[in-house]
Amino acid sequence: MQSIDTGSVGFIGLGAMGKPMARRLVAAGFALQVFDVRSDAMALLVGLGARPAKRACDAAAGTSVVITMLPDTSDVETVFTGPGGLIDGLARDQVVIDMSTISPSASRRFAALVEAKGASALDAPVSGGVSGAESGRLSIMVGGAPEVLEKVRRVLEVLGTTITYVGGPGAGQAAKLCNQVVVALNLQAVCEGFSLGRGLGLDLETLRQILAGGSAGSWMLDNLAPKMILDDTAAGFRIDLQIKDLRLALEASMEAAIPLPGMSLATSLFVETKAHGEGRFGNQALYRAYERLSNRPWRDGPASPSPATISNGEDAA
Repeated sequence: MQSIDTGSVGFIGLGAMGKPMARRLVAAGFALQVFDVRSDAMALLVGLGARPAKRACDAAAGTSVVITMLPDTSDVETVFTGPGGLIDGLARDQVVIDMSTISPSASRRFAALVEAKGASALDAPVSGGVSGAESGRLSIMVGGAPEVLEKVRRVLEVLGTTITYVGGPGAGQAAKLCNQVVVALNLQAVCEGFSLGRGLGLDLETLRQILAGGSAGSWMLDNLAPKMILDDTAAGFRIDLQIKDLRLALEASMEAAIPLPGMSLATSLFVETKAHGEGRFGNQALYRAYERLSNRPWRDGPASPSPATISNGEDAA
């Protein structure tokens, strides 16, 4: 199967993650056909030379590869099978790469629809957030046929530095849900450690440095804990999307009869923040649930961020 190094790529979904990913592909020399339900979202890419499509099927027409980057399973379903959907525009030998985070079982179903058209499908969700999308340093978890991955590896290398083949259709999504469970529990652990430290009179930045320098060290302590201390709730990855991913993990665990008690507790705490109107904040704002539980502010009267600091895009943890 010949590798795709250049040529035309369809890109569907230009949110907080999709837009910088598409921009990197343009900069790498790929000719892009882009589609988003919001016409204004396409303006930047069109300004860089991408061709706007009126429907998902038009974004796919005549391309070698089609990438989708959408918020949830239902959005992928609509783009794939709705009126003017992606499936209608597919031809033999095209490759569809769904980089959204969705249900593994749904991903397998969508792959079957693609393959029925004589095309190939990969599920390739990502981790790394907006900064990773902008810098091309995403971690990409791939499910599907290994020979199809090799065919499009050059495309994915523009977007990520770690590309890991996981297994058959849906395996990439399964790996991403495992990632999100660990993310949520790690973040909860930082919040609990900080809550205890705050209650015992410790300086949180000093505590963070101690934890980060020992066996408790983690990406969360390095990147999100400083934001907690400063009450910076600007979204790199929104609580709403974290809850969505944990819902998908819960559904998958129920299908497989696998108990995940820690994740269930973390999910409840994220839902608590959403109930307080904080769903659009970054998921580091989980600390606010602990402020309310202990009736003890992290700082002296944490202030809500201005609307300008809140992202409304579809980021990925």
